[in-house]
Amino acid sequence: MHRAHRNRHIRSRLAAGVACLIASTALVACSGEDGPQHSVDAFLAGWHSGNLQAVGFVDPTGARIAAATVAQEIKDLSGELAGTPPKLSRQGDPEVVRDTATAAIRVEWALPGETSWAYDQQIRLSQGRDDQWQVIWEPQVVHDRLTRGDRLGLRRETAQRAGVLDGAGKPLVTPRPVVRVGLQPSEVTDVPAVIRELDAAFRAIRPAITPPVDLSNLAKRLDEAKPDAFVEVVTLRDEAYRQIKPRIYDLPGTKFPTDKLHLAPTREFARAVLGTVDPAQADDLQKFPDRYFPGDLVGHGGLQGRWDERLRGVPGLAVIIKRAGPDGTLEPTGTEVFRREAQPGEPVKTTLDVATQNAADQALRGERRRAALVAVRVSDGAVLAAANGPGASGENLAFTAQVPPGSTFKMVSALGLLERGAVTPDGTVDCPKTFVVDGRSFKNSNDFELGEVPFRTNFAKSCNTAFAALAPQLGADGLAATGRTVGLEGKWEVGLDAFTGKVSADGGATEQAAAAIGQGTTVVSPLAMAAATAAVAKGSFTAPQLIVDSAPEQAAEPAPELKPEAVAAVQAMMREVVTSGTGTALKDVPGQPVHGKTGTAEYDDNPKNTHAWFVGWQGDVAFAVFVEKGGSGSGTAVPIAERFLRALAR
Repeated sequence: MHRAHRNRHIRSRLAAGVACLIASTALVACSGEDGPQHSVDAFLAGWHSGNLQAVGFVDPTGARIAAATVAQEIKDLSGELAGTPPKLSRQGDPEVVRDTATAAIRVEWALPGETSWAYDQQIRLSQGRDDQWQVIWEPQVVHDRLTRGDRLGLRRETAQRAGVLDGAGKPLVTPRPVVRVGLQPSEVTDVPAVIRELDAAFRAIRPAITPPVDLSNLAKRLDEAKPDAFVEVVTLRDEAYRQIKPRIYDLPGTKFPTDKLHLAPTREFARAVLGTVDPAQADDLQKFPDRYFPGDLVGHGGLQGRWDERLRGVPGLAVIIKRAGPDGTLEPTGTEVFRREAQPGEPVKTTLDVATQNAADQALRGERRRAALVAVRVSDGAVLAAANGPGASGENLAFTAQVPPGSTFKMVSALGLLERGAVTPDGTVDCPKTFVVDGRSFKNSNDFELGEVPFRTNFAKSCNTAFAALAPQLGADGLAATGRTVGLEGKWEVGLDAFTGKVSADGGATEQAAAAIGQGTTVVSPLAMAAATAAVAKGSFTAPQLIVDSAPEQAAEPAPELKPEAVAAVQAMMREVVTSGTGTALKDVPGQPVHGKTGTAEYDDNPKNTHAWFVGWQGDVAFAVFVEKGGSGSGTAVPIAERFLRALAR
């Protein structure tokens, strides 16, 4: 009875085999739950999930292997890739020869940096006595070049970081020599004395390090460090270190290892605009775990941060085979099974001009209040310089400040009044000491009055009461309309965050009077005012541009040509500001004639609290100077403008 049942079973298998051969000339397995493809599919699903209990395994000798053992070996062999199991798929039906089968599979690993590593592999299967197909397990199932004890590992190769270029195409940020000033605790004989000497030396560096080097906890750091440790105090540019080398080189315990860092020409050079390049910080690694790794260079702030992905390029990546050494530490075997070449970064070309930027930085160098200076080329809108202070300030006030423009906005108000024919440069306009609008009193700086004088004199002397009286001639939105013709409130973009201004509109009589003198709800940035000044100098607005080879996400709307007679009159009046008005300190600046307008802007309910402004141009360079809480424009902003123009003339 048993033999008859077995014979029927054998005949059934032979019949199935014949049916398979009839169906195809190739030796492939028929579909069905008992076919090898079922075991292959179960193995692939279990490989990905880590649970292989639905699969039977034997080694190449035919000995059975526990599914859990295979699952652990796959995890071990996967090494650094174990956390991201591959995508697995069977390629066609297995080929069967008697009681063995071979299945083709596709293995696709998702590697860091959105990289895919795919390869074809083969799995061998054996049909057991119970007719079940078992996977023949060996390390080569994961990859042909793996053997027992091997581990897959990753090796990253940092791409060459590209530079930020100036308007001439030369790198602004490049590797520059630095000196790391530090101490070895075991060699410091008198800690307080060394700290005093270091502090005095650091304070002697020019231009001054702002903020000063903080040595308040250095004694504690030395006490807590190992005797032979290197306790870093500060990293100095080579030129700064050389200034004080004679004073600190022979101090007991001092050490001076050298290095190179990606730096701009000077510590203060357009720092807020350029940003910095630093080793990856903890928050970088946490926020972008697949992008940054310890030791990577990362751009922070400014152009380095905004364009980091472009500048840093694409790191190279290799999948290698590792094996444990004598001490159990995994070490590379020298076998590489996949490689993605590093792609160097692409440079970012700017419009910055080194000489103009140096002049701007130098002009702000002695200012202890927050300040900004922006320079724009009149002919094409190129941003030539953007300096922020005090010192190497990290905040880009030059582009992002949102503050009232004060009397610099009379440039816009005068343009609107002249274009509407509400006044002429030589037309007489009264300049009383005070002027009341709906119960609010407007007055002039230091309560001056001019009486009945030409409009151009009111402009040159910055008479608030005259402009407050003329405000109704502009209407509820006339000032905003004129502002838009010189680029204010525009949708232009420069490659970094920038505020294009917001001009008062649809306000009552008091608001209109305040807006005419740059107060009320009108707010601007220094960049917006520099661009508006360039528009007046040129006769039409050109959107400012900082990045040369990258089209803005949203192109600026073309601005209309300004009325020639009106803009010529404003140009002449802005020259008179310098020759006989509030900006006479600039009268003898070398070079072409300087045009400008001072501004003193109240920023709260106390008239004594004011920002200082000056906007102007000389030749093809328009600029805006802003000093937060700086007092009067003529007293604070004009001297900065003078330092800028004199430095530029050298």
